[in-house]
Amino acid sequence: MNDVTIDAVDLDILQLLIEDANRSHKEIGQSVHLTGQAVGARVRKLQDIGVIEGYTVRWNPEKLGQAVQALVTVFLTSHTAHQRFRAFVDSSDEIVEAHRVSGEGCYWMRIRVGSPSALSAFLEQLLEFANYKVSLTIDQVK
Repeated sequence: MNDVTIDAVDLDILQLLIEDANRSHKEIGQSVHLTGQAVGARVRKLQDIGVIEGYTVRWNPEKLGQAVQALVTVFLTSHTAHQRFRAFVDSSDEIVEAHRVSGEGCYWMRIRVGSPSALSAFLEQLLEFANYKVSLTIDQVK
């Protein structure tokens, strides 16, 4: 983390942003006993040193027709397929997350599609690089 120190107040600010990144610096300041301007300076520091990498929005994919969520364990069919597979991951809108893993499989992916037939079409494309094991999610508990 370079030579910049992180103190307990920085960690409190970070936790408040993790809980709700839409909070204003003024609101956070009231919780950590700083001015909004001081909170802003600390947030910029956390961004500059790479602790905060960006912000995101929580959304409901089902409201947009993406009702099918699957967890896919990927088993590459060749050790030379990694680069082509990663290009596929980068270009695929269906892939929400992808992780290179040790243990079972080479990669784990979380994908979202609108229908079982869309899932089938995605998996057909995946066969160009890998075999797979699919688990469908039935409920998100956290």
